[in-house]
Amino acid sequence: MQLPIELKVNANKKKTEITKIENNIYHVNVKARAENNKANLELIKFFSKLTGKQVRILSGLKSKKKLIG
Repeated sequence: MQLPIELKVNANKKKTEITKIENNIYHVNVKARAENNKANLELIKFFSKLTGKQVRILSGLKSKKKLIG
């Protein structure tokens, strides 16, 4: 998995997981709600653990479409 990664994020789901990859865009479900930055923090934690690198959101802090790197 190479950074940066384009994501489409759905919050408030049963578990945090990558559901599919379509046109180099990762579709991700996040367990946390999209309030008070909780979903973003969980997303960062999930991809940091997955890649073994420090990850941050480069764009899309308040959007379902995000770019992380």
